[in-house]
Amino acid sequence: MIEFDYWQLLLFPLFFGLGWLAARIDIRHLVRESRALPRSYFQGLNFLLNAQPDRAIEAFVEAVKVDPQTIELHFALGSLFRRRGETDRAIRMHQNLIEREDLKQELKLQALAELGQDYLKAGLLDRAEAVFDKLRDSELGEDAKRNLLEIYQLEKHWEKAIAIASELPDFASHKEIAEYYCELAAAEMIRSRRDLAAGYLQTALDRNRKCVRASLLRGDMLLQEEQWEAAIESWQRIEQQDPAYLALVAQRLLGAFRKLDRRDAGLRLLRGYLEHYPSLDLLDVVFQLVLEGDGPQAAYELVRDELKRNPTLLGFDKLLEARLLLASAESRPDLELAKGIVQTYTRRLARYRCDNCGFKARQFYWRCPACGGWETYSPKRSEEFDLTP
Repeated sequence: MIEFDYWQLLLFPLFFGLGWLAARIDIRHLVRESRALPRSYFQGLNFLLNAQPDRAIEAFVEAVKVDPQTIELHFALGSLFRRRGETDRAIRMHQNLIEREDLKQELKLQALAELGQDYLKAGLLDRAEAVFDKLRDSELGEDAKRNLLEIYQLEKHWEKAIAIASELPDFASHKEIAEYYCELAAAEMIRSRRDLAAGYLQTALDRNRKCVRASLLRGDMLLQEEQWEAAIESWQRIEQQDPAYLALVAQRLLGAFRKLDRRDAGLRLLRGYLEHYPSLDLLDVVFQLVLEGDGPQAAYELVRDELKRNPTLLGFDKLLEARLLLASAESRPDLELAKGIVQTYTRRLARYRCDNCGFKARQFYWRCPACGGWETYSPKRSEEFDLTP
């Protein structure tokens, strides 16, 4: 049994008294601090709580004028200006902080980082780059490098992007670095410097063996050199990398097979792709091939069977197109009317959609223009049905 001394009971009121005293000291300290703050500071907080950001900013500006020592308020106000698009005011706010001689070094670094964000938001990329470059070796270096990577991508300085990405192994993936090499290759292809382009594409595949874009661009380059067989082989490699992207090379494959006078072999290959990896773009190409070689009845049956396997509104629009080729003069007006109604909605569906942010576009992007994500667009056009005007 545990022995208990009655004198220990005296410790309870003692501890209670010490806790009460500490609380009183904290409360008094808090009251003194709050009294030291200008009245406009609390007015600003009240406006923010009541969703009145314009009046809140006015109050905070007044508070800063009354008490220039409110450093955190300077930072909060600068961020508010930047979020509202008033980048010139945000820049002045953070520049004033940097110029203050009494400011601690860590706060100056924080102000410099905020200034870099202001420049970035304002589109002043050269100034933002200079600011973040100064911060690379500081305690804020990791964030500075991430911002530099974004700037280099916006400026299309892919060599710099590759260099800085190598310093961010946990942030920049092999997939993204391979895309940078593809960008370099695409630029060299435009300049007809195919040896350099081929080197960049090989490096892209070394970085990411599943880089579809590298195989696609290599096929394009071989096509320009009239190496039809090699181009086809490069595009066929996409099936092992990601078969969903075969829709992007269907027309290219068809063109190469025609150059080789091997239309039937191309049709067999594309029909096999359509069967295993259905998409509207593949269906369009196979439809044209069947129509040219076997006539409208066979083309109609192809689309009908495909629609049974994969019922979509876009596919139904294609079925109406095929049915019109067989329609009599009497039934044609009704079919054209139905097709016109369906097309009103399918025009909104025939878009590519970013899986990351949902941004839709009529053309395919390797990098989303909205969120900046790489390979976030599905190579299949959206099948979401949207009735909004």
